Amino acid sequence: MKKVTVLIVVAVLSCMVWLEGCKKDQIDPRSWRPVSFEVPKGWPQPAYTFANNPLTFDGFELGRKLFYDMRLSRDNTVSCGSCHQQVASFAHFDHDISHGIENRLGTRNSPMLANMAWNTSFFWDGGVNHLESQPIAPIQNHLEMDMTMPEVIDRLNADADYRSRFKKVFGIDTANSQRVFRSMAQFMAAMVSSNSKYDKYAANPGAGYFSEQEVRGLTLFRQHCASCHKEPLFSDFSFRNNGLLPKPGVNDSGRAHITGLAEDRYKFKVPSLRNIAVTRPYMHDGRVATLADVVEHYRSGVAAMATTDALVAGGVVMTENEKRDIISFLETLTDSTFITNPLFAEPAK
Repeated sequence: MKKVTVLIVVAVLSCMVWLEGCKKDQIDPRSWRPVSFEVPKGWPQPAYTFANNPLTFDGFELGRKLFYDMRLSRDNTVSCGSCHQQVASFAHFDHDISHGIENRLGTRNSPMLANMAWNTSFFWDGGVNHLESQPIAPIQNHLEMDMTMPEVIDRLNADADYRSRFKKVFGIDTANSQRVFRSMAQFMAAMVSSNSKYDKYAANPGAGYFSEQEVRGLTLFRQHCASCHKEPLFSDFSFRNNGLLPKPGVNDSGRAHITGLAEDRYKFKVPSLRNIAVTRPYMHDGRVATLADVVEHYRSGVAAMATTDALVAGGVVMTENEKRDIISFLETLTDSTFITNPLFAEPAK
């Protein structure tokens, strides 16, 4: 895939020329930066392309505004960004399950959002298979945003700023579902995380980026974990039962909720491990608090069920030192530039 880049050129004529009292923080530096999508070297081609939805700065900015707009929820209290926080790689930091309007509680942990263009399905059960269709589920979910798309469209079309933005992006000043979802897809697809310590090491293993412990951890990871958490995306996007017993009172059937197949019971999508050190808590229902607890689950907590994956059945044999080494490696997957990039932050009011 060719690099898709939109360069934003802003003629910055010193604000003191035209407004002596202008303060620096009144100009949003995010508007000066480029918006781009590039397949990192050595990565596979993404599942989502911009062939039918060209990436533009205005489209990206419209998608970003929608992502953070609480008016997409029935009572104007919840946005996509409420449960997908940048500091946590767009997961919900320290929340085990999703929290919607009126403090309604879901049953699953809010997954992190990064490298979504490579995903072939979305949500823990894979209930949506296209990035442009993904937002409709949380918007219409009774426990999350509790809106209908006609209500969302009416709100957007009643807003002059939105009408102006839709005009810039699509040539028409009215919103509809396709335009909403395509602009949000531009924002989400551009959220590429590929600048972690691991990425630097992978590009040049001999440059000294990793400590001896981290090298040992990577070796162990490739031995025990990489079959499901495949580099460089750290997921194979399959659905597997990792031996986590159903949560009492919930009994989430996972992938079987979508397929209706007994062989899919308690299988959930293999999550990417990128930025995992900042996305706690873990597992599909957020029941596991720390990385140490995650690794311990695979060492001693895998339950035998009819659909437990053969790769983890019986547990993974490792010593305490090896457990620490793997955790040390997992911490190298944190991409600080991604979780602090102002392009992905909530727009200035």
